[in-house]
This record gives sequence, structure tokens and C-alpha cells, in this order.
Amino acid sequence: MSNALRPSASDGMIGAVSIHPTAIVHPRAALGLGVTIGPYSIVGPDVVLGDNVQLMSHVVIDGRTTIGEGTIVYPFASLGQTPQDLKYKGEPATLEIGARNRIREHVTMNIGTEGGGMVTRVGSDGLFMVSAHIAHDCLLGDHVIMANNATLAGHVVMGDYAFIGGISAVHQFVRIGHHAMVGGMSGVEQDVIPFGLVTGDRARLTGLNLVGMERRGFPREDIQGIRGAYRMMFGPDGTLAERVEEVSRVFAENAYVRQIIDFARAKSSRGLCQPRAQNGQ
Repeated sequence: MSNALRPSASDGMIGAVSIHPTAIVHPRAALGLGVTIGPYSIVGPDVVLGDNVQLMSHVVIDGRTTIGEGTIVYPFASLGQTPQDLKYKGEPATLEIGARNRIREHVTMNIGTEGGGMVTRVGSDGLFMVSAHIAHDCLLGDHVIMANNATLAGHVVMGDYAFIGGISAVHQFVRIGHHAMVGGMSGVEQDVIPFGLVTGDRARLTGLNLVGMERRGFPREDIQGIRGAYRMMFGPDGTLAERVEEVSRVFAENAYVRQIIDFARAKSSRGLCQPRAQNGQ
């Protein structure tokens, strides 16, 4: 249904759409039930807003952008604009944002490109703090957090529950594993293993995200298994490839360690972020 045909909030209907008089909403935009579009916001013709999406004010959403139900977008966010990539030639790429995200002030998320699969995808239940940036062709899981001014270059992959600290930057094509944490003011140039913790202006692996695992209720024995695998994987003996194979044998029954092994074995253009000194946690 065109938004021009949807009831206004003044009709008193359950699930009615509310569009502030100063907002500009293209008649082809698709608006779900209970959508609220605040003052001075702009919504383009190829935008789809799920049920109960809220645009607080001064929000700009353009391009082929879909936003899942219950997401709240705060003032001056810009979603679905063309990529900051000189190779982009107007191809019909998309931005897909999941449900129940909180997208704070000045956040930017761009559509994909032909060179990266044509889609930028953000999962559900994430928190994107002030001025976070998600570039073209990034793929983000659920429950991710990006703190103030955290920046992802193009083609970055982030697993579920990953956290990027404030004023941090992630190089293009880097992978951030599930439950990993990037400390504030870090520059990440290599892949971060699941459950890993990295810090530094040229980030190095400094341990495991133990606090994050404990907060999410990981059993103590599983955490101990992950710690043992970490010590072995980044210990002093043999090559990294040899240690990965050894970890896969010793911890074959630990599902969380298998995630780390699969991550380490996967094809990567950036290589694996490792400790500065080869001594385990």
C-alpha cells in the first residue's frame, strides 16, 4: 500500500502511521503499521519501513533501503546513500537493516556495490552510537554494538555480539568474529578471532573477551576450554597453521572452539590478528 493511502495518526486507528507535516515522504515508500516519521525527515521512493519503525527527526533515508520492525533512528542519521567508493556506477544495490536496532545521531550506513555482492546487511538488535559508520558491502550479525565514531570500511564482516569501541577504525575486508571486542581508539587491519580482544593503534590480539562471555552467561567450563585453546593456538611452538590443527584435535568436542578453528581456516585477504608477543593468556 502506498503511504499516501495509509491512515494518519489523527484517524485514531490502531497501528496508524504518523507523519509530521514537515517531513517529506515519497508516495512510493512502503510504510508498515505504526510507523512514526518525525519532523524534517526525508524518506525516498525505494524505502521500506517495517512495523513500528520510528524516525525521530531530521532523518534521511534513501536508496533501496529496508528497515526492520521496531527500529528507532535518531536525528541526523543518513541511511541508504550511495557508497563512498569511486567504483560505484549507480548499480541497484541495497541496504538491509534488521529489527529492533537503535541507530543514534549522525550514523551513516551505505548501500552495497557490484564489487561486493550488491548489499550492505545489518542484523537485528544492534546499537549504533553517535557517528558510527558502516560502509558499502559490510555484513553485520545480530546484537552488535558500535560505540561513538566507530568506523567500518567496505566489505567488513562482523559476527553476532561483536563490539567495536569508540573512535576505532576497521580496515576493508577485515572479519570480526562472534563475541569479539575491539578496544577503543584501535586501528584493526587483520581478522579478529571469535571471542578475541584486540587493542592498539595497529591492533594486536591481547586476550579474550572474558567479561563479555561472562555477562552473556557462558558456562565456566566452556570459558575455560576457550582459554585453553587460546593459549595453545597462540603459544610459542610451531607455526600458526600447526597450532590450529593441534587445537582442532585437542578441543574437538568444544563447539565454541570449533567456531575459532573454522574462522582461522576460512579464506581471508587480511590474515589473522595475533598477539604482539607469542605468549598465551
